[in-house]
Formats: sequence, structure tokens, C-alpha cells
Amino acid sequence: MSYTYVMSDIHGHYDEYREMLVKIDFKSDDMLYILGDILDRGPHPIKIILDLMERPNVVCIAGNHCVMACDCFKFLLQEINNDSINKIDDNTIEALLNWQMNGSDSTIKEMHSLSKDKQKEIIDFIQEFEIYEEVFVENKEYLLVHAGLGNFSKDREIWDYDLSELVWTRPDYDQSYFDDKYVITGHTPTLYIESKDNLHPGFIFKANNHIAIDCGCGIPGGRLACLRLEDMKEFYVENL
Repeated sequence: MSYTYVMSDIHGHYDEYREMLVKIDFKSDDMLYILGDILDRGPHPIKIILDLMERPNVVCIAGNHCVMACDCFKFLLQEINNDSINKIDDNTIEALLNWQMNGSDSTIKEMHSLSKDKQKEIIDFIQEFEIYEEVFVENKEYLLVHAGLGNFSKDREIWDYDLSELVWTRPDYDQSYFDDKYVITGHTPTLYIESKDNLHPGFIFKANNHIAIDCGCGIPGGRLACLRLEDMKEFYVENL
């Protein structure tokens, strides 16, 4: 039997990611959806990306760290000369500072160690990440998105949400968005979800047709989580 898995917010923790693949016994006929934020903070984000590039049965969804990286790569990976320096504007500086404050150092370091051709392959790969996915498993519908549905309204279709509302804005976990499908998100570590239903912070949160799977990999008290949709089995790898 093949299975469908969801994982999120690996944040450069290659060893935990690889251990999770072993723990779930990930096979070539399984599917894995990663709900964003592979990059930054941990020691080996690009090593994870290189591994994912070899896996046709993994679908990556863009997170805010992916968006920040794509906004900055063009400038950071160009040849530094008088012309490129003269083109620096306030928007570029703001984007670079914002990414730096969010843990860009490990991503930049690993990228600079690669050839220009490999850098371009990686950028092209990241730019092809999906913004959301809708999947059906065991007669249940799931909407997979990094952060949530910002400014949610039952009258809006998924394609009416802009990028920021999908990769930055946190959902209201106390409000049920849909009666007929589940919204699975990362972005907000379950350690920090403020909800009366969050009985086990740091583990997968399920309430009001929300499923939050960012369990704080790399954060003290957190861990990498993975959820199997066929039977809702939860898998965890503690911070190594």
C-alpha cells in the first residue's frame, strides 16, 4: 500500500529530515508534501533541497522563507561590481535585512559553496514550488498551504488569496473555515498556538478542521513532525 505524508518547516535540519524518512519508511510509490520553510536557520538547508531535487514523489509548497530567499538570491549571487552596487535601492536593502533577521546565514553560506550552474538549478527548482495543493485521501479533502488563509472569508476561492495571505498570515485556529475539508498548515509552531484546544503544545494540533504540523524543529522543546493522511498516524523526530 502507498501512503500520503505531510511535513513542514524543516528549516535546514537535514539529519532530522533524513531520520524522518527512515522512520516513516518512505518508499518510491508514497507521496510526501512539504508545506514550506525548508530553508534557513538550521545548518544544511541546501543539502535538503539537493536531496529533494532527486525525489519525483515529493511536492514542495512555498513558505515565507522560500519567498524571502527568491527575492534576495538574484542580488546576492551576482558579481559584485560598481554597477551592481549602484543598483542597490531601499527595497533591496529592506528585503536583505528582513531575510537576515529570519535566519538566512546557513542558506547563503551553502549556496555560495556551489557552482553558478548548480545555484541556478536550485533557484529554478525553488521558484517552481506550488503555492497550495488540494488532495483527496480516504474520501477526505485536504487543503495544504504554508501559513493559512489570511483575511479568510467563506465567499473567497483559494485562488483569490494573494501570496502574502498564504505564506505569512497565520490562521485563526479557533474558527472552522470549512465543514467539508481540512486545512493543513505549517508556519506557526504548535508550541505557540494560543487556543483552548491546544492541549499538547509542540505536537500536531488538530481542532476545528485545522491541522497544524509545524512542531518547532530546531526550537527548544520542539521536534520535526510528519502526518500520514490515510490513518492520521503521527511521526516525530526529536531535535538532534
